[in-house]
Amino acid sequence: MKKSIRIFNNLLTILLFVALLFVLISVFFSNMNNDETNIFGYQFKSVLSGSMEPNIKTGSIIAIKSDVNKEELNRDDIITFLTEDNTVVTHRIVETDKTKNQFITKGDSNSANDISPVSYENVIGEYHGFTIPLMGYLLHFISSDMGKIILLITPGIILIIHSFIIFLIIVRHLSHSQSKTNNEGNT
Repeated sequence: MKKSIRIFNNLLTILLFVALLFVLISVFFSNMNNDETNIFGYQFKSVLSGSMEPNIKTGSIIAIKSDVNKEELNRDDIITFLTEDNTVVTHRIVETDKTKNQFITKGDSNSANDISPVSYENVIGEYHGFTIPLMGYLLHFISSDMGKIILLITPGIILIIHSFIIFLIIVRHLSHSQSKTNNEGNT
């Protein structure tokens, strides 16, 4: 019985550690998605629409090279840019206008070009093919208020339950030891 309890306690401790590690990584990626944090010159962005299917799957995380020379971008390059309404979009360049310093873009699965041209200054970075499928959904959820609440509360609840179980085991062990000592003293 003691061995089973010890194994259970060790597994639960490992689970709590993994949960804490997951929360730390999630918060790190969540913060990266909301600001201009660069890792080795790359930013990570969530893709939440299907406009670039099948090349970039909906719900993916992509890495974009943020330090890019906009004048060297050409037709068929995939760029991430900021629209007039401050939405981050990743689409393919279908036409360049070097005289006006702008690009005409289009999502691969869209039937028409984007309405507004993209000026050089609105280009955030260039996509070079690094994708993590489905992680964008998780990152988007973690960035939401509900996701942050769940990430903060869940490990705390697990930790409280774990502490309560350990407390009960110690109390039970002490009372069992106490009754055993009393029984030995009575004989």
